[in-house]
Amino acid sequence: MAQYTEAVWLNASDLCSFEHVLEVSGLTEAELRDLVEVGVIQPTRQDPGRYYFHTECIVVARRARRLRDDFDLDAQGLALALSLLNRIEGLEAQLAQMRARLTTSPRPR
Repeated sequence: MAQYTEAVWLNASDLCSFEHVLEVSGLTEAELRDLVEVGVIQPTRQDPGRYYFHTECIVVARRARRLRDDFDLDAQGLALALSLLNRIEGLEAQLAQMRARLTTSPRPR
């Protein structure tokens, strides 16, 4: 079984257009607008006619498309799932930091 992996180098300071996010994410225009409205994906300015996004939004948009495809979620379901996944990632990062502190702190004698 062949696996296809795609990698994209993203510079967090770069911006991309609404149309570019649509193109690379696989979301529909309505789905992307819904995700913006519920606050999952945040444009750099609140001008619906000319949305621009930091390129890291591409990762979120692609994740949303995979969730939509795998679980047939609507915009509200995508918002909840993405919110929970972000929370889990944050908690995992905190746990990793705590474990790192435990392994580097001197042990009592």
